[in-house]
Amino acid sequence: MSAQSAAPSSSIGWRTPALIIICGCVIAMLGFGPRSSLGFFLTPMSQLHNWGRDVFALALAVQNLLWGVGQPFAGAVADRYGPTRVLAGGALLYAAGLFLMAYSTTPSTLTLSAGVLIGFGLSGCSFTIVVGAFGKLLPDEWRSTAFGLGTAAGSFGQFLFSPLAVALIGSVGWYGALVVFSLLMLIILPLSIVLSAPRKSAAAAAAAAPAQSYKQALTEAFGHRSYILLVLGFFTCGFQLAFTTVHLPAYLLDRGLSAQVGGWTVAAIGLFNIVGSVTSGYLGSRMPKRYILSIIYFSRAASIAAFVLLPVTTTTTLIFGAVTGLLWLSTVPPTSSLVAVMFGTRWLAMLFGIAFFSHQVGGFLGVLLGGLAYDHFGTYDPVWWLGVAFGIISALINLPIVEEPVSRPLVPAAA
Repeated sequence: MSAQSAAPSSSIGWRTPALIIICGCVIAMLGFGPRSSLGFFLTPMSQLHNWGRDVFALALAVQNLLWGVGQPFAGAVADRYGPTRVLAGGALLYAAGLFLMAYSTTPSTLTLSAGVLIGFGLSGCSFTIVVGAFGKLLPDEWRSTAFGLGTAAGSFGQFLFSPLAVALIGSVGWYGALVVFSLLMLIILPLSIVLSAPRKSAAAAAAAAPAQSYKQALTEAFGHRSYILLVLGFFTCGFQLAFTTVHLPAYLLDRGLSAQVGGWTVAAIGLFNIVGSVTSGYLGSRMPKRYILSIIYFSRAASIAAFVLLPVTTTTTLIFGAVTGLLWLSTVPPTSSLVAVMFGTRWLAMLFGIAFFSHQVGGFLGVLLGGLAYDHFGTYDPVWWLGVAFGIISALINLPIVEEPVSRPLVPAAA
C-alpha cells in the first residue's frame, strides 16, 4: 500500500483553515524573530564582559545544536499528543532563556541561557512544530501554500525583530531589549490552543487504517535513500543561515559599516524571505521539489561568492541581503512537502524534525567555526568559502531524490 497524505482526521469546528494559518504564522513569527536578532547582542555583551567572539559564538552554536537535538523529540510528542503542549512548553523555556541571558555575566551562564534554554525552547515553539500542525489540520490543497506561509511568517519575524533589536538596544540597552523579547514570547501560549489536535470520533477511529508506530516510521525513513539525501542536503541550509545570522553584523562592522546597515541588511533578508518562502511553497505544488532545492542551494553558493569578492558597501550589502532573503528559508516548504509526500503526515513533525536536526548540526558548525576562524585568522573568509562549497554539494545531492510515496505494506497496529 502506498503512503498517502491523509486529510485531517476529523472536523476542526470553529477553527477554519484561515484561522489556523493566521495563528500558526504569528507563532512562527514570534518564535523565529528574537533568535534571528541575537547577533546584534554579540558586540555590546562581548565588550562589556571582555569576552572574545568565540564565547558568544559557542553559546549560539550550542543553541543551534540543541534546537536540532530537541526537534525530533518535540516533533514526536506533538505527533502523538498534539502540538499545544509542546508549543506552550517551548515558549516558556524560550522566554526564560531570553530573560536569563540579560543577567548572564560569565561564559557558562551565557551558554546556559542563550544556548541550552533558548535552544530547547526553539525546538518546542519554532515553525517546524507549526508545519507539522498544518500538515495534520489542513486539507491537502492548503498544505504546500500553508507551509510556505508559515515559513514566510518566520521570515517576517526576522524582518520585524532585527531593526526592533537595534532600536531597543539604542533606547533601553541590550539588557532591556532581552527582557522585552522575553515577555513577547508569552503571546504564544494562547495562540497554541488554536493548533490543538482534533478529536477523533469513535467511527473515525474504527475506520482508520492500522497505525504506524514511531519505531516503524524511523526504520522506514532511515532505510529510504531519498530521505537520507534530503536530510544530508539540509545540513548546508543550517550552516549558511546560522553563520550569516550571527556573524554578518560583526562582519559588516569590521568592514566599516554601521550597526544600522547590519540591522537593515538582516531585516532585508527577512523581508525578501517572505517572497521567497511563499513563492517556494507555491511552486512546490507545480514543479519537482528536488529541482527547487537544487536551484536554491546553487544560487546561494553563487551569491555568497559574489558578496565576498565584491567590495563591501552599503549597496552591495543590501543587495546581498535581498538575494539571500529570496533563498533563505525557501528550502523549508519543499523539504517538508517532500517528507509528507514520501511518508504521509502521521509522523511529519518527527521526520521533518530529524531533517531539521541535520540543519542545526550545520548551524552549530557554522556559528562555531565563524567565531574560531575570526579569532584565529582575524577574518571570516574561510567560513564564507566553506559555505560556497557546501552549497554546490547540496545542489547536487538533491537531484537524485525520488518524489513518490514510499512503498508500504500493511503494518500491524502500534502498541
